Amino acid sequence: MKTLIILNDPPYGTERVYNGLRMAHALAKNDADAEVTVFLMADAVVSAKAGQKTPDGYYNVERMLKRVIAGKGRLLLCGTCLDARGIAEVEVMQGAHRSTMDELAAETIAADKVLVF
Repeated sequence: MKTLIILNDPPYGTERVYNGLRMAHALAKNDADAEVTVFLMADAVVSAKAGQKTPDGYYNVERMLKRVIAGKGRLLLCGTCLDARGIAEVEVMQGAHRSTMDELAAETIAADKVLVF
């Protein structure tokens, strides 16, 4: 099954990104044929910033995104949202790809399920 997960909130402060990524991991774990794409837009693009340091015992969104990529998932970032927040591509973690609304539209059309957090 092809699942598209769209995340909008900042990586920390609310738990929507955290919960969306937990869902991405659960889908990949429970379905060997799962194709999971995570699209970060609005403040969620900050989630893909490389070099995040969080306190011991606290979840780290960068590590969670790396698990999505390692599990053959795709990580797409809204390019306009990156620009609006002054985030350069060199600041973004490996495996994340700058994307567009047209690509999000194509991913939405191709997906069996779309989840928005």
